[in-house]
Amino acid sequence: MSDAPDRHALYELCVQSVEHLAPLIRAIHRGDPKTLGEDFAGTAALSYRWVESSPEARAIAVDLDEEALRYHGAHDRIDRRVSDVREINAPCDALFVGNFSIGYLHTRAELVGYLRHARSRLGETGVFLCDTYGGESAFTLGGVHRPHPMPEGRICRYTWEQQSADPTTGMVTNVIHFRIERAGVIEHELFDAFVYEWRLWSVPELRDAMMEAGFASTQVYAKLADAIDDEGNAYVEPVTDAEEELEDSFIVLVVGRV
Repeated sequence: MSDAPDRHALYELCVQSVEHLAPLIRAIHRGDPKTLGEDFAGTAALSYRWVESSPEARAIAVDLDEEALRYHGAHDRIDRRVSDVREINAPCDALFVGNFSIGYLHTRAELVGYLRHARSRLGETGVFLCDTYGGESAFTLGGVHRPHPMPEGRICRYTWEQQSADPTTGMVTNVIHFRIERAGVIEHELFDAFVYEWRLWSVPELRDAMMEAGFASTQVYAKLADAIDDEGNAYVEPVTDAEEELEDSFIVLVVGRV
């Protein structure tokens, strides 16, 4: 990394865990999915990880941000499209919306319309997956801070801050900040590196919208890195007892099956 930190590189370092997501998606699918759709893809980091996992794997990454989508360069098995996700009709075996991006859809009509479109892209065994967060702190203001090691003895101190939250509308404003330190000295600070104004959809709201959009069934999976074994295989079961399986504040994958 150059002296001037790149916000996309820091995002991938601190926020994403695509090495865990790829096997989780395969395990949840329960089959042998070849083509992944990644909507609201950003840098398409998951798509690149997906195609590395198998010589037969392909991906379709869609985002409105051309700069982010072109970040990793071209790959002959990744179809990158700068577009509204609702205008893409390319079929896929699994369709993933990560990093709470389902919140870009602010109204229920938009949500159901998008989910109906997403379902139309999936085959008979297809699955749609999106993540959301919830629990007792879902509308609490404040930040979460985590250190992440970097090359040359640097540390990136990552902050996820919920700046505003209205439980009467479900609208929240979330901001990501980065601070680079070495030996206790601050070298760089990126305040408001990413700013999101989202509709925080609850798990029941998402499941209900999926059923209205035509999915045959829905499930909820805890998004746990420890579901991956040493060989990169995932073993997951849907949540059946929230009191035992979910923490007071949680992140889950909500899944719709065709």
